[in-house]
Amino acid sequence: MIEQFVMAYLIEQDRIRAMLPEGYESLRPVLRINSEILDEKTAYLEFNTPVSCDGKRGWLNIGHWTSPEVRFERANGAVAIDTPFLHLTYKGTGTMGGCPAEKDNDGCFFPGEDPEFHPAEQINEKKEFCDCKFIWTFHEGDAGGASIGKTLPAIPEENSTVYPRQELTAENAAAIPCKMVLGSYIVRFERQR
Repeated sequence: MIEQFVMAYLIEQDRIRAMLPEGYESLRPVLRINSEILDEKTAYLEFNTPVSCDGKRGWLNIGHWTSPEVRFERANGAVAIDTPFLHLTYKGTGTMGGCPAEKDNDGCFFPGEDPEFHPAEQINEKKEFCDCKFIWTFHEGDAGGASIGKTLPAIPEENSTVYPRQELTAENAAAIPCKMVLGSYIVRFERQR
């Protein structure tokens, strides 16, 4: 049984536009952290942003890590997920629902020397909404925030500021301030191989 913990937060869209590789278009002012507990010893963490490219819409992978760099702990009904550069906590609220962003997701783009596209995984189980907190710790002043008890939409922003080009790295993206946490959930499912 996979436990997937997802949270998304609002950022200034022009900041992420300045980092996107050629051919990718930012869809919404969002950064998303997707964590998975694969078994009682193994966890996986992914950091991404919504984009379109080559006629597909999905998530552009900014970085991904696995155990032992990604650790987790359960205490008092909450799950803490920790790395040397990110701290997250999730606590289910008992409220179940779905995620609207999944209806606009063909899969995940993995850029690099040998770019890959992974089609979206079909998950039919209901999501349990969560309270969550996070903070990036690459550098002092990196993004952090806490949920406010509801899920909010992310509306695309018009271009208004041109920032200097930066490489798309987790460290650079984590420095973009969080305006607010848009929502978070847990979903438990059996992965189809």
